[in-house]
Order: sequence, then structure tokens, then C-alpha cells
Amino acid sequence: MNAPPSLVCRELRLRQFRNFAELDLLFPRPGAAVIGPNGSGKTNLIEALYYLEIFRSFRGAADDQLVRFEGEAFHIRGRFEDPATGREVEVTAAYEKRRRKKVVTVDGAEPERLGDALGRIGVVVFSPSDVAIVAGAPGERRRFLDIVLSLNARGYLGALQRYRHTLRQRNALLRAGAPAAQIDAWTASLVDSGAVIMAERARWVAEHRAAFASRYERIGGEVAARLDYRPSVSGTESPESDFAGALQAELDRLAGRERERGLTLAGPHRDDLGFLRGGEEEGRDLRDFGSGGQQRTAAVSLRLVEAETIRAARGRAPLILLDDIFAELDPGRSRRLLELLEEEPGQAILTAPKASDLEVRHGALPRWRIASGQIVAAA
Repeated sequence: MNAPPSLVCRELRLRQFRNFAELDLLFPRPGAAVIGPNGSGKTNLIEALYYLEIFRSFRGAADDQLVRFEGEAFHIRGRFEDPATGREVEVTAAYEKRRRKKVVTVDGAEPERLGDALGRIGVVVFSPSDVAIVAGAPGERRRFLDIVLSLNARGYLGALQRYRHTLRQRNALLRAGAPAAQIDAWTASLVDSGAVIMAERARWVAEHRAAFASRYERIGGEVAARLDYRPSVSGTESPESDFAGALQAELDRLAGRERERGLTLAGPHRDDLGFLRGGEEEGRDLRDFGSGGQQRTAAVSLRLVEAETIRAARGRAPLILLDDIFAELDPGRSRRLLELLEEEPGQAILTAPKASDLEVRHGALPRWRIASGQIVAAA
């Protein structure tokens, strides 16, 4: 917890984003608590802030779905400040629906590649939808890993982009029944980039397994759960594994089946994460055997580990976005989570349907009310 303060959001401007026609907000350094009923736009506000970190919706919505109804384009501008130095950074994102064109700028300049602008702020978002990471399909868990590691592990994003391109090309050749020599040429690239991805995933899980267990135990008030890396290639669970050799051997073994199915059957695109219960039911996966409360506890614990990852990688605490996260937790879990969140440094911006849910930062955050796409200071 010794990381310098996070960048803080000082200004947010929205135009034609979701249900906001025009919105201009000035945030105090500690953050703000936004109160409003469901459907008023609370989550849309959190979504806009996080969009400036990854330039896509954390809810999985396509960009054209983010444009306000009957609008032609959306525009988001955020101004962030480093309290330690006074340095400011401005990040903008705009999307035009007709041309399907996205433009991103950092301090007024458009980067050569979108990837160069990713993660400039350092943000972690907590949302009730996070339970899908634990209880949903493996793709949800791979997406979580890909975002965390793309933003915080050097070389991961490039390897992921190369892997996805290679996978598409290789699958196309398999479906077309191409000669083995053509497929093998793409296999070498698939193995090289895939090994980088698998190694980083294994390393991240190994390094954060204890932190996840500790946070789960503190929030849940029960025996800790375990976080496990589940690669599609056996023998690659450890960070010390020979990832390239194991992946190549598995692809060689599956060559015949791949030709029959026209599909690449091994690699990081088929990996998974496991959340395993402890105690008397040790080894049972929370996805299949956990209660709703246990699954939500695991999801929140994972986000807290993500915050720790940001602090370690960037040398500063993340901006904390909390979207109505206490709504589906029982009072005991809510109280224990609140205690953990008070230990997280940095600006906090949170939403809730009623004022009694807004005790983060000891209830000292300025309170705003939201209704019909407008936000005003609470009386």
C-alpha cells in the first residue's frame, strides 16, 4: 500500500454517450458518490470513465451501441492530474457511427496505434456483472486475463495481437484443407506468440494466488478459495514450464483431428481460470458448486488483485470505480469489503441507488444525484 497516489480524474466531458446528451463534470480529488435509481445512467458514467482506459466498453457493448439514441457519434474527454507533480494528461475518445471510425488522442496527439494509448490512466472497475468472470464461460476469464496483462505486462499485448492474427490465418487454412507445409508455417508463429501468452498467464496466477486467497477469506469470512491457471496444454501450469515445446507437441499430436474439424484445438485461446473452494469441500469449483455470495466474493477479490497488479506495474495506485457493488452482497460481506476498500489508496468514484450504500471513504465523498442523464450536487 506504499504506492504514490493515483492519477485523479478532475474533469469528464461527455457528448452523445449512452443516455447523456451533454455532461460536464468537475471531480474533487477524493472522488464522488453518485446516487440514483436504476436506469438513470449510473453505470453509463462508470463505463465512460473506464472507456478512456481500454477504449471499449467493459460491459462488452459494441461502439455503435454507445452512441446516444438517434445520435451520430459520441465523444468522451477526460482530464487527469498527478497530485504529486501537478502534471496533467488529457485523454479523448470519439466514435462516428456512420463511418465506423474511432479516434483516440492523448494530450491532443493521435497515437500511431491504438495500443499505444491503452492504460494511460490506471483504472480498476468493480461491477455486479463481474460475477460472470467466475460463473460464466471460459471466454469471460480469458478476457479478464487479457485486459489485465495487456495493460500491465510488457510484451503481452503485442503477443496477443500476433497470436489472434495467426490463429485466424491458421484456422482458415485448416478449413480450406491446405497442405501441411502451409499450415506448419503458421504453426511456428502460433507457438512463439502463444508461449509468451501462456507464460505470462501462469506467472500472473502464481504471483497473485496468495493475495487472491487472502482477500477472499477476508471478504467471505470463510476458508480461502484458490486461484488456478488451467492451460489447454498439459504440463504448462507452472511459470517455469517449457511452453513452446509443450504447445508444439500438443499441436503435433492433434494434427489429424484439427484437419478433420478445421480448427486449432490447443493454445491460449482455450485456456481457463479455476476458482476452487477450500475447507471440507476443497477442490470444488465455485463456478459449479459455489453459492451466489461465494461467486461474488471471488469476483471482487479478483478485482482487488487487479488493483494490486496496477500498483506493482505502474508504481501508483489505480483510480477506483465502484458501480453499485454492495447491492448483491450480504451485510457481512459488504462490511468486510468496505474495510478492504478503505485500505485502497487513490480516488474513488462510486454509484449506488440509495445514500445508505455510500460509506466508502467513511462516507466523506461529495454526493451527487443523477436523473435523466443529468448530475447535480445532492442537497
